[in-house]
Amino acid sequence: MNPARDKTKFFIAIACMGLAVAMVDSSLNNYLNSTFRIGAAARSALELPREIPGFLNVFIAALLAFLPGRRIGALSFVMQAAGIMLLANLSPTFSAMTGWLFLYSLGLHLFLPLNQSIGMELATAGNEGSLLGRANALKNLAQLAGGALVFVGFSLIGPDRLAFGFKANFVAAGIVFLVGSLSLASMSTAKRDRKEPRLVLKKRYGLFYLLSVLFGTRKQLFITFAPWVIVVVYGKPTSVLAALYFAAGFAGVVLQPLIGKAVDTRGERFMLGLEAVVLVPVCLLYGFAAFIFPDSIAFAVVCACYVADSLLLSFGMARSTWLKKTAEFDADIAPTLAMGISIDHIFSIAVALSAGLLWDAFGYQWVFAAGALIALANFAATRFVKVPTDSNRSVA
Repeated sequence: MNPARDKTKFFIAIACMGLAVAMVDSSLNNYLNSTFRIGAAARSALELPREIPGFLNVFIAALLAFLPGRRIGALSFVMQAAGIMLLANLSPTFSAMTGWLFLYSLGLHLFLPLNQSIGMELATAGNEGSLLGRANALKNLAQLAGGALVFVGFSLIGPDRLAFGFKANFVAAGIVFLVGSLSLASMSTAKRDRKEPRLVLKKRYGLFYLLSVLFGTRKQLFITFAPWVIVVVYGKPTSVLAALYFAAGFAGVVLQPLIGKAVDTRGERFMLGLEAVVLVPVCLLYGFAAFIFPDSIAFAVVCACYVADSLLLSFGMARSTWLKKTAEFDADIAPTLAMGISIDHIFSIAVALSAGLLWDAFGYQWVFAAGALIALANFAATRFVKVPTDSNRSVA
């Protein structure tokens, strides 16, 4: 077992993940429009095969519990590679494409909790946040590189070669996923001190589940409705969203390691509380800047909120490090993180539907007013976050 070598291989896998996901995400909408000419309703319906795997995550992880986490991670990369390569080459119908997209998303969501649990396994005690922060920064940098590759690649090909461009891009992304899979598969297997539980749902982790619920609701507001405000309310083109994406990415490259280090030095309770406190004005400014400031200033304020919100999402690593410090057993960590992902996605889907109805009925500003209330509830929940000095957890 070589911890330094394993850490390098983990970072290689994270970079591959960021690069390949960016190559897919930055071109998928154009591929769907160019290949299938789908309307808004069909595009919206595609979110189900993309998000349902998040709900299924805990059950898939339970079925694979006989494997070490690092091997499950390698398998998740293979699933992503297979899904996106098959989508590129064997999608004669919309239904077939949807099936391959489901497989891709299943692998993507399966790795989400493993990203945290494997990273914390590799970190020395007290430095878990720092390692996760560096990993997040590396992923952000790789995502920027992936977006730039797609931009340059599609700028060089003509409109008559788009079909070839999409196929080549998705196959290349699949190859990158396979490189990441090999990197994870070649890592040494962490010692398993007890039989891995297939499912973990314990009263002890009730606060973690609650924090996952609150995170899922606030995350969906950012992912779904923050860009929609910029496009619909402020009437900005796709290029503006792309610029904001790059700005948020560069900010993440610089600040994510500092956020991770702050989790280690200031503690999870402080960082989770800080996230909730800052999110309150961010939500209110999203919703009401247009009613308070002149148009140009209001738009600048909303752009600043977009970048701030993207950074606040990374504070969620503190939930994972807190779970590690308070878990009853080491073997509980990965399945509890998986349960958190599933709970998160249940509420993400519910919030997307209910917030859309709220927007239509009363106006977009009240969606973000509700987000501010969720942030206040999140702050109240973080007051119960405590790390015992003499932990009651065990590795036995």
